[in-house]
Amino acid sequence: MKPNIVFILTDNLGYGELGCYGGGLVRGAPTPRADRLAEEGLRLTNFNVEAQCTPSRSAILTGRYAMRSGTLTVPIGNPAVGDPNVQGMVQWEVTLANLLSDAGYKTAHYGKWHLGSVDGRLPNDQGFDEWWGIPRTTDEVFWPGNPGFEESGVSPQYIMEGKKGEKSKKVAVYDLEQRPLLDAEITRRTIAFMKESVEAERPFYAYVPLTQVHLPTLPHPDFAGITKAGDFADSVVETDHRLGQILDAIDELGIADNTIVVFTSDNGPDPTWPWQGSSGPWAGYYFTHMEGSLRVPFIIRWPGKIPAGRVSNEIVHQMDTFTTFAAIAGVPIPTDRAIDGVDQSDFFFGKVEKSNRVSVLAFVADRLEAVKWKNWKLAFYDNTHDWFSTPVKLTLPKLYNLTTDPKEQYPEETLRNTWAMDGCLKAIREFFDSLKKYPPVPEGAADPYVPPST
Repeated sequence: MKPNIVFILTDNLGYGELGCYGGGLVRGAPTPRADRLAEEGLRLTNFNVEAQCTPSRSAILTGRYAMRSGTLTVPIGNPAVGDPNVQGMVQWEVTLANLLSDAGYKTAHYGKWHLGSVDGRLPNDQGFDEWWGIPRTTDEVFWPGNPGFEESGVSPQYIMEGKKGEKSKKVAVYDLEQRPLLDAEITRRTIAFMKESVEAERPFYAYVPLTQVHLPTLPHPDFAGITKAGDFADSVVETDHRLGQILDAIDELGIADNTIVVFTSDNGPDPTWPWQGSSGPWAGYYFTHMEGSLRVPFIIRWPGKIPAGRVSNEIVHQMDTFTTFAAIAGVPIPTDRAIDGVDQSDFFFGKVEKSNRVSVLAFVADRLEAVKWKNWKLAFYDNTHDWFSTPVKLTLPKLYNLTTDPKEQYPEETLRNTWAMDGCLKAIREFFDSLKKYPPVPEGAADPYVPPST
């Protein structure tokens, strides 16, 4: 029997927010449901992601570095994707939803997309049977009502919905009034979809990209003031509650033993006050190559398959979930393009102690800013701690031991450990050699996209 997959993706939830990662009560926001989920499954402490929203979501769905897919940055102030028609993923990309849908799964997306905002580049064009949510991002709730906005000619963002084979429809303007209500509705629709799938006796894939804790973190009225530690903490508690609602529904439906649940984040935290998140023991925020940007919480549960209560510091990348879930579902992955995700099923199942990955490339936009190999990081750009800093390319790269120097403060200046660079440089060579065989999709490519012959 093919397992159901529920992939819950939070927005800008840093490594240091959940109780099981050293946050919780320390941050004024207890997270009992996430902590219990970690006790029931596998918790990773070296789960790596792309540095910002759009690249991260692209990597999850395609199993490819965003550098390959032309999804290099969020479309803010970037002339290459100023035209909405070329924002996001080209239709040539194959998503996990495409693969699972073709294999008989019911597929749904509820929440934030951020991979295109026009018909042809929305979730129902990329393998999902249905979707409901926002095509772009939450900071746009500030637009309506701002002085000069109505006269600008710029359209506000809409909450939208759509079904495969049909055009998506506008539901309501996504504004400050709607912002606190969105995750409750995302959760309600997710639960309804699971019930419908069970009644139809179909395996399902629910991709649930919540909108919290992206700024502005305006919690649902039921959670406003609940922590007495501010809106951000209230929103973390709400997010934990939404996770709990989905888990409770899985139990009530009697499908827990055949349902894989993932709870993770798209990237590291935002540095913007008063919505500043926590990177835990790491330094830096999203939009950087620092560990605080690249490492996020990751918890996965599958009762009877994934050993409970296990914690690992093995390197895993979000791209690996694409390949792993395809393998678990018995679905072949594409062979006409480079796939960077590796199958981690044996590692997840506890059959082996080691991950199937030893290295990770850290791109920020089109810049390869660093590479990780085992516990080492080779940085080609100076450390920037947030998205307001200017990246400066180094004359010579800096090598950090992330075990002894988690905040990346003390590069190996004595040259005693330059041997560790070999593993880093090998990973880079292999990636760029693969680009010769499989050229990347250009940023701003239009549909229909056809890759060049090599």
